Amino acid sequence: MKKISNPDWSGNTNSIFKTLGASNHSEGERETNDYYATDPKAVTLLLDLENFSDLPIWECACGQGHLSKIMEKKSLIVKSSDIINRGYGEVYDFLSPDNKQWNGHIITNPPYKYAKEFVEKAISIVSEGCKIAMFLKIQFLEGKSRRFLFEQYPPKTVYISSSRLNCAKNGDFTQVLKQGSAVAYAWFIWQKNYTGNTTLKWFN
Repeated sequence: MKKISNPDWSGNTNSIFKTLGASNHSEGERETNDYYATDPKAVTLLLDLENFSDLPIWECACGQGHLSKIMEKKSLIVKSSDIINRGYGEVYDFLSPDNKQWNGHIITNPPYKYAKEFVEKAISIVSEGCKIAMFLKIQFLEGKSRRFLFEQYPPKTVYISSSRLNCAKNGDFTQVLKQGSAVAYAWFIWQKNYTGNTTLKWFN
């Protein structure tokens, strides 16, 4: 069989997966502790969609404070922490067994490889009626183990970003602005003890 060549193709299978956002492949090694800072615009838009002003907010994977700083500017009460000292907030392991209760909301972009664990932990520790907002890839909707999560704890709302919002490795947004992003994100909103259907909405 004759091999068909494509003179316009300059990539490889790794490039395909990156374009589809279907792989953890990246130009270089992934950040050791999965630190990809969130475009602050993401939380600005979230605060236009949902009200979190009635209770304190915990940004439990705060990194360098990209989301926390915006929320504080909005006069919200924010607790900021991260498992790594990145110069902002306190050092704390959100998934620690000692972390058992939080009377407030949670807004964060968790390390993706532990996103399911972050959701489960957040739901287990917040008080009834409190909200959990996780900034995640749309692909988080896939997977058998996550299907069980969604059946047990259905999100109240999933807000899909119509335009691309960026996450920057090690907080360096200069490279993201140069190269762009092929990853689509959404805000997943849970409310403690919500048992209804999930509503899909679009923003941005």
